Amino acid sequence: MSFLIPAAYAETTAAAGPAGSGFEWVFLVGFLVIFYLMIWRPQAKRAKEHKSLIGNLQKGEEVVTTGGIAGKVIKVSDDFVVIEVSDTVELKIQKVAIAATLPKGTLKAI
Repeated sequence: MSFLIPAAYAETTAAAGPAGSGFEWVFLVGFLVIFYLMIWRPQAKRAKEHKSLIGNLQKGEEVVTTGGIAGKVIKVSDDFVVIEVSDTVELKIQKVAIAATLPKGTLKAI
């Protein structure tokens, strides 16, 4: 029956090289350093600044939300802030939706 299917013979393998020269570790460590410097650290810095901004919100500050709404803070609670957009319009929004504070008098200039 062996005349229909040719027999497969295993080749002898060459001797294995060194287990690892350490060059792979240099790439891995380099990748981790670049990941830390370009992604992790700046993101952590922005999160820390935003947390500080939210924690220091006070009545009377002028703010901008992530949606682009500008207003003046009139009431601050644990999770929510009430901002005055115009003389008759007040919006209740979450604190985390505050993107930035504005210098005093910015809303009057707009």
